[in-house]
Amino acid sequence: MKAIEIAGLLHDIGKISIPLDILTKPSKLKKTEFELIKDHVEEGYKILKQIKDFEAIAMMVRQHHERLNGSGYPFRINGNEITVGGKILAVADVVEAMSSHRPYRAALGIEAALDEINKNAGILYDEDVVRACQKVFENGWAFDD
Repeated sequence: MKAIEIAGLLHDIGKISIPLDILTKPSKLKKTEFELIKDHVEEGYKILKQIKDFEAIAMMVRQHHERLNGSGYPFRINGNEITVGGKILAVADVVEAMSSHRPYRAALGIEAALDEINKNAGILYDEDVVRACQKVFENGWAFDD
């Protein structure tokens, strides 16, 4: 649990390698700009793997944009190739990203984010992780199963 918490806090650390004008661009990114953004997972991995006992955390950071069906990045891995921590970060990252303001769009809200993960549970996102996320928003941390 502590490793997932740390990975959650550091999952976008690799964005320090991305030019600020791309990170804050108020319009749609060009394909080449998006390719640069995608590098943040590998850059984050490279930073974190150098820290003693951070191998699992570094791997979660590397995998937080991978998807169950293999459509994610950077390696397009799928299903059981993705660590549990990577699957948890993927769902948390989507919910946070969709419910937060971005330079290129207003926040879409928690309902839209939860709808996205529920609609794609078992396709893009791990069903157990989606179910746990849903329970947290419904009940807070007070659930037994």
